[in-house]
Amino acid sequence: MNKLLFGFVLFTTPFTAQAAGFALAEQSASGLGNAYAGAAAIAEDASTVFTNPAGMTYIEGTQAAGVLHLIKPSVKFNNQNSAAGFNRTPGGEGGDAGSLAFVPNFYLVTPLTDNVKFGLGVNAPFGLKTEYDKDWIGRFQGIKSDLKTININPSLAFKVNDQLSLGFGLSAMRIEAELTSAVNLVTSERSSTVKGDDWGFGFNLGAIYQATNDTRIGVAYRSKVEQHLKGDVKFSISNGPTPNGDVNADITLPESFSVSAFSKLNDTWDLMGDITWTRWSQFDELAIYRDSGALLLPSTTENWNNTMRYSVGVNYHYSDTLKLRAGLAFDEGPIDNQFRTTRIPDNDRKWLSFGVGWQTTPTTKLDVGYAHLFVKDPKISDDQTSPFPGKGFVNGDYDGSVDILSMQITHNF
Repeated sequence: MNKLLFGFVLFTTPFTAQAAGFALAEQSASGLGNAYAGAAAIAEDASTVFTNPAGMTYIEGTQAAGVLHLIKPSVKFNNQNSAAGFNRTPGGEGGDAGSLAFVPNFYLVTPLTDNVKFGLGVNAPFGLKTEYDKDWIGRFQGIKSDLKTININPSLAFKVNDQLSLGFGLSAMRIEAELTSAVNLVTSERSSTVKGDDWGFGFNLGAIYQATNDTRIGVAYRSKVEQHLKGDVKFSISNGPTPNGDVNADITLPESFSVSAFSKLNDTWDLMGDITWTRWSQFDELAIYRDSGALLLPSTTENWNNTMRYSVGVNYHYSDTLKLRAGLAFDEGPIDNQFRTTRIPDNDRKWLSFGVGWQTTPTTKLDVGYAHLFVKDPKISDDQTSPFPGKGFVNGDYDGSVDILSMQITHNF
């Protein structure tokens, strides 16, 4: 199937800040402290609108939560005999393709009846940005890859009985994409910029079962969202051999399924865990077409794999108003070495997370979370010299990591 760029959030990062590929789990600061373990079962605050809408039945009264994530990725390419193409000046290793990102979320939950709750979430479920130095050795394969998503997610939850809650929501997702690269014309270089945007629609479902007074299990499903981007391509030299013009491309943002558990062990400790599956295998090709139906460039084979994410976390109730959090996670990357490209140098990552929740007043809570992601060094050997010698050969590996600091204010009205 045809694909354009890659997911990206309001202001995002090169190594996807959270989940495999370009998904983002940064939906709350309270969850970040536990590496989002138990996300579909914990139902701690209004951010459950995204992780499991059934959890809204556990929220008392009307509650709003505002979140801001500061994300600092680092991704550095280490060259091993790469070639720019057509005997061009090789250029450097691209610098650090990461930069500080700011990602906001907002959630609201309010009761309609004693057993029915309405919720609204505004967030960014996908995201990616890579941007190398313009004169780097791989510039003919990619310089900037930037895609933003904004998701509007109204939801309803129903308390069936004291043990079972159900929820569902609809998603309207805006996507904006941009790809830049250098163009090798044998005798000269120029640059190209491809932009496109679209609205797509999907849904999410969830259920929570209260197995005992202290233990609950949650399951959550989020559907795929098909986007049909329309935009244009512009070259720095408009009268060259390839003209400016309108383009289009398709991308399917993948579905996911989560199983979570949360248990209050005693008055001091909580234990939680989560397993999440994401269907990245739908991302098998990157193809951009002119409106005439002709390929703008040869399509790029992606051949991504479905992935699993595993996480565990604990809470320590230091006092009635102060809660300490910790979490670990392992997140599989979807890309085999032979299909890795400069635009998404993704790989497996391990999470180490800490957080604190402070009930500042009876109606207001402040959460702060921090996570460091250890990214397994991705290897790349992307030879695009056949049949286009000008696109060059990129060979080497990357050093990568991500630091995330999140802050959240939750208020009950």
